Amino acid sequence: MPNEPDHAEFARLVEEGEASGRRYLEFLRRPAMSAGLYALAAGDEDPQQPHAEDELYVVVEGRATVHVGGDTRPVGPGSVVYVPAEMPHRFSDITEDLRVVVVFAPPESRPTN
Repeated sequence: MPNEPDHAEFARLVEEGEASGRRYLEFLRRPAMSAGLYALAAGDEDPQQPHAEDELYVVVEGRATVHVGGDTRPVGPGSVVYVPAEMPHRFSDITEDLRVVVVFAPPESRPTN
């Protein structure tokens, strides 16, 4: 994958994600990890299911509540959340449009919504 960029501009990712109409836009895939931008509008329901990979969420914009297993907490810009593989998780009570950088390790094997 030598021709793939090793960097991304947040504003460009937001534009691409909105243009695609998808909630998740992958922007990096390497043998050991993948990364993407996950976006949910205020009031949306988060439809995601557990993934086969560990995940790291970094909230860039917005406010919501995150549920990971039995833990529930508010998140906003700067929040970092680790989700172990196969752990049920979702965002709820999305009060401001949410944009989250998601890192999967190893690379994501199933698409998200």
